[in-house]
Amino acid sequence: MTHQKLKSYPLPGKRELHIIQGDITSVPVDCIVNAANEFLQHGGGVAGAIALEGGSEIQRESDRWVEEHGPVPHGKPAFTSAGRLNCQYVIHAVGPVWGSGDEDSKLAAAVCGSLERADELGLFSIAFPAISTGIFGFPAALAAQVMLSGILDYLAAQPDSPLYLVMLVLFDEKMGSVFIKASDSLIASGNQEDSS
Repeated sequence: MTHQKLKSYPLPGKRELHIIQGDITSVPVDCIVNAANEFLQHGGGVAGAIALEGGSEIQRESDRWVEEHGPVPHGKPAFTSAGRLNCQYVIHAVGPVWGSGDEDSKLAAAVCGSLERADELGLFSIAFPAISTGIFGFPAALAAQVMLSGILDYLAAQPDSPLYLVMLVLFDEKMGSVFIKASDSLIASGNQEDSS
């Protein structure tokens, strides 16, 4: 599956936010974010696709990470190499299971933690899936609001971050529409100055 840009938004500091429909394993960025579980067992969904396309070294490195650091918390994502993928790194972010309590804060922590990891690694571009909206059951419209607010707030607070391109890569048109609606609302509402 390829990918196509649905919409792009200019952000302050010559940054851009792109809403993409397609396969996150195919987008040309420095790193992609994997929607992982705390033990980094990449069985299905986005994680399974990344492990399949990237090759067995992603799972091996993930196992080693958990052996060394323990289960991955929401706010401190793990990272591994990208194996055969067309990027440098995979950042493994653990989103919340819907119904676990304090889900908004946990999802925001996973998003901000991923951006912090990208900054630590000196990266320029990052692609996120719709974290926690699959088997973890997080409602899509709320996830879009939380993820986009987290991204916009982080970039606004980190003017010296090298990140200039953030992609949200959604698997189907319906999810793409949900994220476009949230982006239009947040960016047009003045959350970002000079967004035109």
